[in-house]
Parts: sequence; structure tokens; C-alpha cells
Amino acid sequence: MTFSPVPHPSQRLAPSGARPSFDAFFSYGFRPFFLGAGIFSALAMGIWTIWIALAAGGGAQDWLPVAGSPFAWHAHEMVFGFAGAALAGFLLTAVPNWTGGLPLSGLPLVVSFAAWLAGRLAMGLSGTIPYALAATIDVLFLPLIGAFAARQLLVKPMPRNLVFLAIIAALTLGNVSFHLANAGYIDASPLSAVRFSMLLVITMTAIIAGRIVPAFTHNWVHIHSPASRLPSRIVWLDATSILSIVAFLLIDASGISTILAGLAALIAAGFNGARLALWRGVEARKEPIVWILHLGYAWIVIGLVLSAMANWTGLVTSAMASHAFGTGAIGTMILAVMSRASLGHTGRRLIAPPLVVWSYGLVTLAALLRVMAPMVPPELTNVFLGAASMAWIAAFALFTFVYAPILTTPRVHTKVMRARP
Repeated sequence: MTFSPVPHPSQRLAPSGARPSFDAFFSYGFRPFFLGAGIFSALAMGIWTIWIALAAGGGAQDWLPVAGSPFAWHAHEMVFGFAGAALAGFLLTAVPNWTGGLPLSGLPLVVSFAAWLAGRLAMGLSGTIPYALAATIDVLFLPLIGAFAARQLLVKPMPRNLVFLAIIAALTLGNVSFHLANAGYIDASPLSAVRFSMLLVITMTAIIAGRIVPAFTHNWVHIHSPASRLPSRIVWLDATSILSIVAFLLIDASGISTILAGLAALIAAGFNGARLALWRGVEARKEPIVWILHLGYAWIVIGLVLSAMANWTGLVTSAMASHAFGTGAIGTMILAVMSRASLGHTGRRLIAPPLVVWSYGLVTLAALLRVMAPMVPPELTNVFLGAASMAWIAAFALFTFVYAPILTTPRVHTKVMRARP
């Protein structure tokens, strides 16, 4: 894979003197939520890194004003804060395209974004306000997004799209379970609820990837490398790949058998690995904005393999598998989709800016370091964890720096130029 972008035959014509605009920012769901996801991801990881560093050095650990374990807060916010924002941005942008309806904009979008922000603030201060209030504020966001999506999806109901409403409902249940466990109302670990929810996000990622990755790869290969083999899809393999992840999710959540969970993970890894191979990512290795999608999906396969090993052997820990899913698959795919969709929906060329290509490398480094950290000598563990955190922060800080002007200014217009021989 190369870090050199491929020349493109179109020329961007940006509006003269374009400035950030409230109307532009709240004209489409991807704008506030993608920018919010980028900023929050770097900020929340920064706070978490400081807490970990102080705790490791014997410093104060009670300065973070969150209820329950800071570990639970960190895990929750990466799934429901970071991934939740990206999910909202994707759905509020994709659903109008699927149904032909108008996108959510203006005041309703402002309210939705404010609900997400309120949830992040409530969770960050959950140790200083009544926890029932913090939990209620946090839980309201996903049903609100689901209601806006359902309003359009139910006009033209299609099972392949209605599945997203079911996943949002399940995520809401996972969030409620987290809060009940975190408050001590049920005898369960809050982290178990987060893991269940994280695997739901992985399931949604697998569904979305099946729609966009082979299509985007086909378009690029067809234009830039017509002699290469084109991506292909097998309907039964697509369905089986997703169902195998769901089966692993349910067995893992039930805790009935580590042997069965390991077997389900390994079977899912096989199906999804075969699915990924058919998408022919190697043919698009010269275009970062395409190959990063394949790399993100590869982390799902890696996470499943590690899950099988964690259930069957003592060679790896469940935390390694969780971070392969979270840092690797979810982090990489969110960055990949946000960087591509933001360009396409604002009228820009589908070529990753150089700094964003660096962010692809940094999020990959973060995933590798975080997954490897438990395997290195103890004296190096904190070094790996700190380096992983810094790479993650840098990746999303670069995304925010590059895309803030894109997401806050009006759409540009492009004029296609005839490519020179």
C-alpha cells in the first residue's frame, strides 16, 4: 500500500472567500456529527491518557468527575460518544439517499447534535450530578436519531434498511444495561454491556462495508486499472458473514461456553476473511482512500481470530480482541468513511488530502500498538499504551484540522477536466 495519492482529472472550484456558516454546518447530518466525532475522539482520548499516566505514576486518580470506574467511562464514551456520533452522521446522510427524502437540517439537526453534546457533558460530569439524570440525558440520543431515521425509512420500508433501526434499538438496550450496571441496579459488569454494544457496531460496520467497499473499489479499479480483476460479491457469503458475526455476538454475550464462543468467532473470521478477499483490495493499493476501507474490514477478521484465541488459549487476552475491534476496525472504518463521505457530499474530489493519509497510518499504528501492548515485557507496556494513545489523538486531530473548513463551509462545485494523454 502506498501513501501517494493518484492524480485526478477534476479540478476543484471553491467558492470565493468561503467562510464557516451556521446554515452550511447544519445543512446535512454528516457535517456536525463527523466533526464532533473527530474532536471528541481526540479530546476524550487525551483526557483518558492523562488519567492513565497519573495512575501509573502513583498520582491522583479521583480528579476525573465520572461515576463508577474511569475504565467503564472510557469504554462507554468510545462506543456511545465517538462511534455514536459517526453512526448518526452516517444514517442522517445515507437514509435520505436511500429513500429520496429531504435530509435532516436546520433546527431538528441542531437539536439532535445538542442531544449528543449533552450526553457527553452529562457522562463527563456523572460523578457530580444525580446519576439518574446523567444516564437519562445520555440514553435519549440514540432513540432520537432512530426516530428521525424511522420517519423516512418507514415511508419506503425495505428489510435491508430497516435492520439499522433494529441495531439502534439494540444499542439503546446496551446503553441502558450499562447504566443499570454502573449504578449497581443489576449484578453485571458495565464493561460487558459496552462489549455487547461494540459488537453491535461491528455488525453494523460489516453491513455498511458490504454496500460501499466493493462498490468503491470497483469504481476505482474500473477507471484506473481496467486490466485488473474487479471485486466480486456472493450473496450467500455476504449474508452468512453478517449472520456469523451476530451468532458470535449472541454467544459471547450469553457467556454459556468459551469453547462455543471461540468456535463461533473462528467460523465468522473464515467467512468474513473470504468476503474481504473477494473485494480485491490489493488492486486499489495505490489509492489510500480506497485501501483504508479494506484495512478497516481486515481488523474485523483480526478481532475475530483473536477472540477465538482468547476463548481457547491463554496466548491472548479478551482486551486484545476488544481493541482490535474498537481501535482497529471501528476506529479505522469511521475515519475512512468520514474522510470519504465528507469529500463526496461537499463536491470535492475523492482523493484523501496528504495529512489525512498520514492519519490513516496513525490510526493503524494506534491499533497495532494497543493490541500488542499486553504481549510486550511489563516495563514496555505503558510505553506502548502511551504511544497508541498519542497516535490515535494525532490521527483524529489531523482529520479535524483538515476537515473542519470542509464541514463548516458551503458545498463547492467541481468542473470535470479532460484528462491529458
